Amino acid sequence: MKRTLLLSLFLSLLLIQTKAQSDTLRLSLPEVVALAQSDAPNALLAETRMRNGYWAYQSSLADFKPAILLDGTLPNLNRSIEPITQPDGSEIFKQRAQMRNNLNLSLQQQIGLTGGTVFASTGLQRLDLFLTDAPNLTSYFSTPISIGFSQPLFAVNELKWSKKIEPLRYEEAEKGFAEEMENVAYDASNLFFEIFIAQLNLEAAKRDKANADTLFNISKGRFEVGRIAETELLQIELSSMNAAAAVQQALLDLQSGTERLRNFLGIKKQVFFKLEAPENIPEFQVAFDEALNLAKQNRSDMVSFQRRLSEADLEVERAKANSGLQVDLRGRFSLSQTADNFADAFSSPLDNETFRLGLQIPIADWGKAKSRMQRACSNRELERINVEQERVNFEQEILLKVKQFDLIRNQVALAVRAYEVSQKREQMTRNRYFIGKIGVTDLNIAIAEKEGARRGYMNALREFWLAYYDLRRITLYDFERQVSLVRRVDGFEEIECEK
Repeated sequence: MKRTLLLSLFLSLLLIQTKAQSDTLRLSLPEVVALAQSDAPNALLAETRMRNGYWAYQSSLADFKPAILLDGTLPNLNRSIEPITQPDGSEIFKQRAQMRNNLNLSLQQQIGLTGGTVFASTGLQRLDLFLTDAPNLTSYFSTPISIGFSQPLFAVNELKWSKKIEPLRYEEAEKGFAEEMENVAYDASNLFFEIFIAQLNLEAAKRDKANADTLFNISKGRFEVGRIAETELLQIELSSMNAAAAVQQALLDLQSGTERLRNFLGIKKQVFFKLEAPENIPEFQVAFDEALNLAKQNRSDMVSFQRRLSEADLEVERAKANSGLQVDLRGRFSLSQTADNFADAFSSPLDNETFRLGLQIPIADWGKAKSRMQRACSNRELERINVEQERVNFEQEILLKVKQFDLIRNQVALAVRAYEVSQKREQMTRNRYFIGKIGVTDLNIAIAEKEGARRGYMNALREFWLAYYDLRRITLYDFERQVSLVRRVDGFEEIECEK
């Protein structure tokens, strides 16, 4: 696959450009999303489902085009003993030896307007009789032209309904493909922040460990001169051990997150990630009405609602058609001739006409047709109610996501300020502890508050970008670049099926 080659080339370039560590990938959030939507296993599954939908649609389009068929039997040899009917009606066993050869070329076209079929054909048959007591006999039967039609009356026009439903099904597949790709982007961003926060946690844990060790060394000196109690020294020593445990836990979280992201991206080799901090928070605003209109235009749900209602209508039509009068019209006109040689078989052909009107009239079915009809109508009403409820849920989901997005944006600004304040307070408290102005309890409180503010900021940043990709996912629209995320599929390369 071309995209697999491009992914391998991109990864190779990233690895070559890395100076610190040859197996470390330095990626930003958009790059992780792009890699995931390129050749991640989930993206390939989405593409395969889209491919199936594409070829299913192409198959439905082919139903409206003529079909040219060539069929024949070359040869059909029969040499056996069989019962042969005599002129007086009796039968006797005789040995037969004959060979039939036939070839027929036909053209068929279904009529979407009526649901019938018209056809034209031409054909030739040859019969050879192998006789033991006389010369072999050869005869030909030709049909230079044969045209006809088949038209059911009062039946469901499957082609008409296919013309209505199959484009909806394909449009649903296209938009569903875009939704799946945005699901991949959302999952990729979630895994990105899992590693990014683990990296920051590891850095913070290492800093805390260094600070805790420094503080422990200073406290041991103070204890030796009697300036602090043993209980305070033990508390500081416990803090140092907790900081060491935090480093190990952060390292474990980073390794676990790295494996999950590597597997999600479909990267086979062992690599490490050095993720860059996301860019500044986008400043675009999203109005509910705009988001709702975009979601209605782009999401597959709206198309799915139409398709499901149309399919329910089709089932009602089928039940109605199968419960009443069935009429089948068939007609054929052909020219044919038979002769002992090939040339004469096409000379002065004789015309043949056939016409048939078939009727099927239900007399009594003890309520079976009525039950089918009522069931179909009940299912259609049930589908209509479900669709209406899902429409309401759809709009409520958009409203909730838009409101959450604005709130989360505000939370990021508050979290940034809280983290800045906590950092300054922790540094001031630490300096005061070093000069003996305050006790270790106040210092631990400041450290805990700074750590809580840092985690709050990281979580707020993560929640914003997840909300950002979630908003893209539910509207299939990139508000930052102001472009639709629906991917129009013009075609797929044919794949070679392995035996």
